[in-house]
Formats: sequence, structure tokens, C-alpha cells
Amino acid sequence: MAAKIVVYGTTWCPDCKRAKQFFGEHRIQYDWVDIEQDKEAAAYVEKVNNGARSVPTIIFPDGSRLVEPSNAELAEKLGLQTKAQRSFYDVIIIGGGPTGLSAAIYTGREGLDTLVIERAALGGQAGVTQVLDNFPGFDEGISGAEFARRLANQARRFGSELLEAQEVAGIQRDGQYLCVRTADGAEYGAKAVLIATGSKYRRLNIPGEDELIGGNVHFCATCDGAFYRDKEVLVIGGGNSGFEEGLFLTRFARKVTIVEFAPQVKASAILQEKVAGRDDMEVITNHAVKEFRRTKDNRLAAVLVENRATGEVVEWHPDGVFVFIGLSPNADFVPEEIERDRWGFIRTTGTLMASLPGVFAAGDVRAGSTKQAAAAAGEGVTAALMMRQYLKSLGDA
Repeated sequence: MAAKIVVYGTTWCPDCKRAKQFFGEHRIQYDWVDIEQDKEAAAYVEKVNNGARSVPTIIFPDGSRLVEPSNAELAEKLGLQTKAQRSFYDVIIIGGGPTGLSAAIYTGREGLDTLVIERAALGGQAGVTQVLDNFPGFDEGISGAEFARRLANQARRFGSELLEAQEVAGIQRDGQYLCVRTADGAEYGAKAVLIATGSKYRRLNIPGEDELIGGNVHFCATCDGAFYRDKEVLVIGGGNSGFEEGLFLTRFARKVTIVEFAPQVKASAILQEKVAGRDDMEVITNHAVKEFRRTKDNRLAAVLVENRATGEVVEWHPDGVFVFIGLSPNADFVPEEIERDRWGFIRTTGTLMASLPGVFAAGDVRAGSTKQAAAAAGEGVTAALMMRQYLKSLGDA
């Protein structure tokens, strides 16, 4: 077995949570060691840091290490391209999931100079899905990682330039051009911009959640499920995501309980049948999760849950919690002049153009989208064709 990256840290350390999230987003395997629970590990960390208990201390297979690294330092260590080769492109696509990469395939084929900027790993949420079994053309399903790899390779084959681990900080119009600013201070110009940043899982916004995220509260079963081998986990959310991720967690956990706020779950009939056929899964409806209680060393002590029919509040004691209660758009960088709906999703015309001329939106970040991978890819293709028409109207394509 190939050597893994080893992350030494603590559950309360925010930089440890960030590093773990970075590795999870990029589908990089690592071993986690909590130095507060392992005296030998704590002594090792102090030894390699000249007596300081600095976390995270990350050891790589080649023997090198990074201590309290930034995301940029992690990206450089992993050989990810985070800076573009040029300063101006015909099209800049923000987001490297199925929408953005599908658009890049088509703009590249059209001979348009294309830059894709992805804040995490190429493939987006689809890339961390264990299996895509409803995407056309894959009759036996395909792993999310393999699907992401193929999309990225195809976009590169047609000449698109792809950046990873690079966040967009803003978009603004500069005369006839659009300027995209990244978090590292770089600026790239373009004639058209596609926002394809997708969405993220919503949080519960209850006491204890923020402190436990990355510790015992998670939003990605494929990233963190392996930490709960032979343990009990709670999945919050009775939609398709909750049921799919809950089924995946049975690969590790001894017991998976799905709790839904509403009186009925929203998952598809086929997913409900799969869950109902398992002895190691339970579904509880009409219950509201009210609070995560913590121990003194910031671990999950209990989950307070209210029976909405009776008003009774009880304590549950799972080892870990996975939250899947819907989506919010990844659109914090979007300027005010781009119109959004009350949930923050970007409104577009029939051509997928937003209210700022030259800026288009497609996929999960767009108001009215279906939040399905195949539909997102289709919208990416449509957006590419609409951008080509837009550039032609400017006399540039």
C-alpha cells in the first residue's frame, strides 16, 4: 500500500480543520492523528518542531513536512496549477465542476481562449460523489473521481487552461472588458465570463455546529466516512443526498440513522426502498435537531433532538454527524449589480446571461436549475454556445 500523508493535529484547531477540508476537496488520502489522544504523536510533533506543539504538522510520503501551511502552500506542495499563464482570455469560466468543464470543452473546441478557475478540486461536488449512476452514457455508473478526471482531461485536450485551489474574489466591468480578481491578488481580463461555481450544503446554524465542523460534524461522507468504522452516525436530511450519503456510510459505520425535519422524507422511491431493505439503517421523521453539545475537549457529547409531534426533547449519542439539508449558492464574490433571487442564486435570461452584460451563469448556482449533474453539464454546453453568440455580436468570434 502506498504511503499516505499524515496530518497531526487537534479537534479544536481551525487550521487543522482547514487542511483536512483541503485534502478532502482534492480527494487526497491522508491519515489523521489527534495528538491530544496520542502521547507518542504529541511527543513526535514537539520533537520535529523544536519543542513547539505546532499543528497541523503534515508529513508527506517523501519525508518532507509542512507546519501550519496555508492553502496556497499545500497547493504548491501538491503541484497544483494556481496561476494562469496569461493575463487575458476570450472566456473565463469560474468553477471547475461538470458545468464549467463541459463549457470549457465547447469553448475550447470553438477556438476560444479559455481559462477555468476552480477554488477546490476539478470536478466539484460530482468529483467527491462515490458513484454517479444516473449520468447518461455510464450504464454501470462511474466513480466521481474518475468522472472528474475524464472531464478535466477532455477540457485540456481542447486547449482550455485549468487552475485549481484558486478562489475568485470579485468580478467587475472595465470598459468593454470584464476583470476577474483572484484571492492571491492576480487579475485576469476576458470578453465573457461564466459563473459556474455550483452550490454548497447548507448548515443547521444551531449551537455547537461551528465548533464541531471538521471534528464530529461533516458535510462529505466520502471525505470523512472512514473515520467512523464500526461506529454509529447520524445523517440529518431526508432528501436524495441524505439517503445516498447514508447508504455510502454503511460501508464504514455499524449503524446509520437518518433524521428528517418534515413528517415525510423527500428522497426518491428507489432510495427509500434501498434504505428500508437494510438492517443497519433507520429513518426517523418529524424531528428537529436543536443543538450539538460538546465535551470539554471539543468533541461531540450529545445531539439534542425535538419530537415535533410531542414537543419532547431528547438526547441522542452518535459518534459523528453528517448534514445534508439542502444547498446554498457559491456566490459570495458576485457583485451587487448581478441580480439574485431571495436564496442568493443568480437570475438569468433565456440565454443564461446575468444582469451584468457579458456575464453568464449556469448549473447549480443559477436560479431555477435542477441541481443534477447531467443537467448542469447540459447548461454548461448551452452557456458555451450562448457566449459564442455573444462574442459574435461584439465582432470577436
